[in-house]
Amino acid sequence: MATAIMIPLRVRALYLEWAKTRPAAKFDLAGSNVLACSISDLPGAADALALQGTNDDGYAPLIEAIAQRYKVKPEQVTTAQGASGANFLVCAALLEPGDEVLVETPGYDPLFAAPRLLGAHVNHFERDFADGFALDPDRIRRAMTPRTRLIVLTSPHNPSGVIASREALEEIGWMAHANDAHVLLDEVYLDASVASARGRTKPDGTCAVMGSSFICTNSLTKSYGLSGLRCGWIISSRDVARRICRARDVVDGTGSIVAERLAVLAFEHLDRLLKRSTEILETNGAIIRGFLRSRTELDWIAAGGTIVFPRLRGVADSSAFAERLLFERDTAIVPGRFFQAPEHFRMGFGGQTETLRAGLDAIATALDAKAWI
Repeated sequence: MATAIMIPLRVRALYLEWAKTRPAAKFDLAGSNVLACSISDLPGAADALALQGTNDDGYAPLIEAIAQRYKVKPEQVTTAQGASGANFLVCAALLEPGDEVLVETPGYDPLFAAPRLLGAHVNHFERDFADGFALDPDRIRRAMTPRTRLIVLTSPHNPSGVIASREALEEIGWMAHANDAHVLLDEVYLDASVASARGRTKPDGTCAVMGSSFICTNSLTKSYGLSGLRCGWIISSRDVARRICRARDVVDGTGSIVAERLAVLAFEHLDRLLKRSTEILETNGAIIRGFLRSRTELDWIAAGGTIVFPRLRGVADSSAFAERLLFERDTAIVPGRFFQAPEHFRMGFGGQTETLRAGLDAIATALDAKAWI
């Protein structure tokens, strides 16, 4: 009999491992994307397909489209394989072994894993549920050391969807500048938050315009239903952009010209795609907020985007609840342990409305049955 060989890994992203290996669910609320587009949602897609083009340091029409959308200069834009690829390239460009990186918690575990993979030491600061998961610059100030080279944040926050205040970000930017550090701000849910923010706080646009300390990443994945394109980007100072291009020479060279040509087409229709997302998120957001208001077992914070992060009252770890929900009711949510907040769980509401309704019905039944016991 052949013996399985176990390959030890120095760094792992446990959430992504779980997401890729868990059983499929009929009612899947674990994802955080807007419902995937079809070819018919992107007019001209067939005509845009081609296998040739020059994209040595990024496909020029795509870089121009991103720069125009976010009102920055093309020299400030670099492209990547999705937002995760963008975040990794930033770390690869700026970090040396032994540097310190300060990352929020609760947080998205690849944002911890990428610096560790590059030999950096990761420290944490807390975004507290009691404070509405707000960014507190004082917590960052206390956690920084002279070796802190990068402060890693998400806004909207993953996993809660909470938007950071401009004032807090400005103060953090000044702290980073004084420490010869940068702020890596993952804005991958930014446009979805604009789409779903009726009656609530809207983000003011990319924070990359706030100064050279800020490096902002984003993609077409979460807000537009175009995850298959893997179109991500970074907006930064020109100097940092040049460093990122040279880091990409080592990591993957260039992007896919097929995907990048289609991404240019997507930017031509971005307002149309955002309207589609808005309709989905307004409908589904009202449904999920009504559900959360009706459940006394859950504490939650209203936010925008495509995700919510409720806390299961009186429970130290929601994992048993999530597991029973998956195997007994064919419904998927993300246990909060993957975001360093085990008493919580994350739900996405950017998919099919019928799936959301059925999934919430299953969660309600499980809550009534106290399925975590």
